[in-house]
Order: sequence, then C-alpha cells, then structure tokens
Amino acid sequence: MTAAALDLQILRAFVLAAREGSVSRAAERLHLTQPAVSLQLKRLAEETGLQLFTRTPHGLALTADGAALLPQAERVLSAVGDLQQAARNLQGTVRGALRIGTILDPEFTRLGVFLRELVESAPQIETELRHGMSGTVLAQVLRGELDVGFHLDTDDDADRDAAAPAPLAARTLTRFTYRVVAPAGWGPQVLGRDWKALAALPWLATPPESAHHRLLNKVFGPLGLSPRRAALVDQEASMLDLLKSGVGLSLLRDSIAIRESQSHGLVMADRVQLDCALRFVSLAARRNEPVIASAWNALARAWN
Repeated sequence: MTAAALDLQILRAFVLAAREGSVSRAAERLHLTQPAVSLQLKRLAEETGLQLFTRTPHGLALTADGAALLPQAERVLSAVGDLQQAARNLQGTVRGALRIGTILDPEFTRLGVFLRELVESAPQIETELRHGMSGTVLAQVLRGELDVGFHLDTDDDADRDAAAPAPLAARTLTRFTYRVVAPAGWGPQVLGRDWKALAALPWLATPPESAHHRLLNKVFGPLGLSPRRAALVDQEASMLDLLKSGVGLSLLRDSIAIRESQSHGLVMADRVQLDCALRFVSLAARRNEPVIASAWNALARAWN
C-alpha cells in the first residue's frame, strides 16, 4: 500500500459509502460528485488490493474484507479528529510566565487554592513565586518586576483606592485586625494603655516596606511620637520568637494574637487595634493581558 491509500478524503469516502450503502448519498455528505466518490473508492481498492464492496439492487454492500477494514478506517479518522481538536484547543491556550508576589503565610492568602485553580484552568502558565514584604511586592508590581501580588493596606486605604483612579487594579480579599501584643507578664504596662503610653515601651521595629511600619507610622506620626526600638525584624516568625523572649511589643494578626495569648501567655493590649485589608493587585494597564487575566480569574474562584 502506498501513501495514497492514507489520503484522508479517500478514507472518508470509504467510511461514508459503507455507512450509507450508497455512492450517491456519500457524495452528498461529502459535497462531491458521484463520479469523484466512485474514483476514490476505486483508488482505495487498488491501493489495498482488496475488493471492498459488492453492488446489490439496493446499493453497496461491504465485502468481508471491506467490513474488516472499516473499523480501522474509522479509528484513523477519529484520531485525526482528536488531533485537530487538540490543535484548536492549543490555539486558545494561555501560555507564558506569571510572577507572583507573596506575603505572610500561604494559608492566610489562600495561595495553594489560588495556584490549584490557576493550574487547572491554564496549565501552560509557568508560575514564579517571590516572597517578600507587602511594600516590596507593591513596588515590584508598579515597576513591572512582578505581574501580580498580594498586598496589605490600612482598611480605609483599600476603600479609597477601590473608588479612585489608580495605576493599580486591586481587589480587597479580606479585612482583619492587627493587635498590639506584649510578652507574657507585661499586663500592667499594656492593659488599659493608649497609643501614647505604649509608645514609651520597647517595640520590635520593622523595615519601611512592611505593613507594620506603615500602620504604626499612621498612628504615631500625627501624635509626634517615635516608639522605642528594641530590635529590627523583617519576618513574622522572628518577631513572634522575640515576643516570647520578652524583647518588646509587636503587631500580630488577631487570629495569631489570640492563639499565642492562649498558648504562651502573651498579652494583648485592650484599648488599641489597627484595621487592615489583604488585597490582590496588578497594574491596571496590564489587567487584561491573557496570563494576568487568567490569574485574576483563578483568584476569583479561590476567594468565592
């Protein structure tokens, strides 16, 4: 058999003639003339060296050889159809790299659920995770060094940004509270105290890029206060360890503050707290780029 026998049009003519039992009806289905279909059947018979049909008063009937060959031809055409569909699917597949800025712990940002949704909906996207502080992630998104990222803002900032034009597209994912937490045994210095009194105590300071730094500046700045700095830390794990060691005060998310106060006796200030919002951001001008749009869609499913 030569390559001509694998001509897909000839196989289609053979399969339709077998199914319809008629050259004329096969020709109609193929939008060809009857002589053209008859010629294709003749070529297949010549190439295979087999008699495929016999003529009857009612049309065509498959021979034993033709009946044996029919399932093979149908499988070839089905495989070709699958290949064509796969090619069409790939034409619409989103491809590329997605640089994601992450902060805090993955459970809080639902990072795992977000990535699962992204992989399932756009498996050709390659993700790169870069963990950092909130301000660093925001700056890198603005500079185009990250495509999307998680970011912390004071709650009123999140509301204002959502209503006003900005270079960022943003979605507030959840709102939460930061509590001022002190080492065990510091109850007398902390309980019942306002921001002015707390500023006189030693604090675990954080870099300007951190949400803690921005939140505390917003409180202490207008009061003209500068908290005492006991140490400078840039990771929550280190901050928590220093708290337990009795070094100074710090901000902790309310869920962590409650857990640690119950398990390690840390003291939560009862007169002050700071509201915050977790947001997902990208440049507004890039919001509809296919890779970034896929990330936004995956995020919506993860947080709905």
